[in-house]
Amino acid sequence: MHPKLQEITNKIIEKSEKSRSVYLKRLAEDEQFSRLTHLSCGNLAHGVAGCSKVEQQEFLKPNSKNFGIISAYNDVLSAHEPFQFYPKILKEVFTSLGATSQFAGGVPAMCDGVTQGQVGMEMSLFSRDLIAQSVGIALSHKTFDGALMLGICDKIVPGLIIGGLQFGHLPMLMIPGGPMSSGLPNKEKIRVRQEFAAGKVGKDALMQAEMESYHSPGTCTFYGTANTNQMVVEAMGIQLPGSSFVPPYTPLRDAYTREAAHLLNDLAGQKDYAFGRILDERSIVNGLVALMASGGSTNHTIHMIAIARAAGIKIDWSDFDAISSITPLLAKIYPNGPEDINAFAQAGGTSFLFSQLLDAGLMHDIPTVTGKSFAESYSQEGVIADEANPASSRIAWQAGPTASSNEEVLSTPAKPFDPQGGLRLMSGNVGRGIVKNSAVAKEHHFIEGPAFVFNTPEALEASYKQGRFTEDCVLVLRYQGPKACGIPELHGLMPVFGNLLDSGLKIALVTDGRMSGASGKVPIVLHTCPEALDGGPIARIQDGDRLRVDMDAGSVEVLNVSDDELNNRIALVPDLSYQFHGTGRALFQMYRQSVSPAEEGATTFPLPGEEMH
Repeated sequence: MHPKLQEITNKIIEKSEKSRSVYLKRLAEDEQFSRLTHLSCGNLAHGVAGCSKVEQQEFLKPNSKNFGIISAYNDVLSAHEPFQFYPKILKEVFTSLGATSQFAGGVPAMCDGVTQGQVGMEMSLFSRDLIAQSVGIALSHKTFDGALMLGICDKIVPGLIIGGLQFGHLPMLMIPGGPMSSGLPNKEKIRVRQEFAAGKVGKDALMQAEMESYHSPGTCTFYGTANTNQMVVEAMGIQLPGSSFVPPYTPLRDAYTREAAHLLNDLAGQKDYAFGRILDERSIVNGLVALMASGGSTNHTIHMIAIARAAGIKIDWSDFDAISSITPLLAKIYPNGPEDINAFAQAGGTSFLFSQLLDAGLMHDIPTVTGKSFAESYSQEGVIADEANPASSRIAWQAGPTASSNEEVLSTPAKPFDPQGGLRLMSGNVGRGIVKNSAVAKEHHFIEGPAFVFNTPEALEASYKQGRFTEDCVLVLRYQGPKACGIPELHGLMPVFGNLLDSGLKIALVTDGRMSGASGKVPIVLHTCPEALDGGPIARIQDGDRLRVDMDAGSVEVLNVSDDELNNRIALVPDLSYQFHGTGRALFQMYRQSVSPAEEGATTFPLPGEEMH
């Protein structure tokens, strides 16, 4: 084990001791519950009234097993469209094993691609906590001996995990759906978007490019939050090895789905493999290492904190930064490079990446949902065991590749793309934020210039169209934080930034909002804390202030005034009331009022043991 990684892990364990102990104590109490012993006859009868007579009889047998299926299926999300068929596949496996299973509940799932640049985006992050609550409702019947979670996209996977951790005494597995086939190359898509923003092409050209990019069921193929979800949960040992990037509607994809049911059946009743025990401090660290080594989504600097807190584990951006400082960047997937997630999978995928990190002492050998340790299982990949009968075959495990087949996409610690990981902490008199250094060329890591300050993305875009930006500058976009409007993604501004950069200007953005996990090219300091509505320094920056963004030094500073003068300025809070209604936003006011800062996971849930604080 790398000594620095062990030191970081030990510090996380130490600062989490109180809240993690509370969580594990509650988990142990829940382990005493037995559905056949503690539920009343009326409870049990209601619970199986919708099942067949055979299923009812099996459900009531001593030592029987009943499993819950929770799905984020809808056919608005291309990534989730294949999930419509998964419950049938899973139920057939459980029946063959003499177990019963029920569709415990569906959870909401919104597509950030559909809501990007729209007011619906302001509910996106809050939907994560709503999904967690929906999982809580689905499993509150307490009739289950384990659960399978079907989800892929941005807020959905973190929400499923957070909700599942409230029932951490049960075994659980995450089940993905896989990426769509590669469409229009990302570089070409971005070119058309920028030309449209500059008025050089019309809407027809843009529509054609978008349709050729997003063209079939499966995840979008860039390395955004959805695909980072899969990378991270596999690294945490709660998803099957090699399952993340197998395309939907293929025999191997279906075999992986069946295998998840087989393994969950095996894990039922084994306390060491309870979801809340597997997902410990070491599991969280493995997820962070995979995030950094792959150059994953900035959104996980929020989601991983919220997931960890749900298990009683405390992490913050200093932990992310410390892990990034010792983790080499081993993958170049768009926006970190030109190729997509399918090219990563073909180059060697997760099995090669994890084997390299294990050999470098940068991943913990943790228990996993395979029933084996991480080192035993996660440098392997699955193949169809029975080629003659692929429609019913289980997975056979074989050693993953020992070399990358495309070193421009996937490399080794001996030849990293960068000696440090893909994300880093930025701090200074503006506050603390996150930057995705892996997606920004070295020549753009430093900028010093006047500030142009905006309170809405629309105002920033209008200034671009008016031709206001004619010199190197730092754009400041504030009142986009969790309390102000749900910390929406601002990815719709990327064509503007790309055009400014291509014109020869050096620019940067400082914001308390988020960006899509696929955002790159421009230095963007995200999630700035404290946010403007919380009185953070970003609220007191003025037009013309001189700002410096230095990614290599990890600093973001206002230069022309002292810290005291900056802090003594009066922040003029704009009227935000228009953001509190329309498109369902009024339903989420309670989230805005109770949400924590971004560096605490932008969550409405307290740490275990702090519910009354």
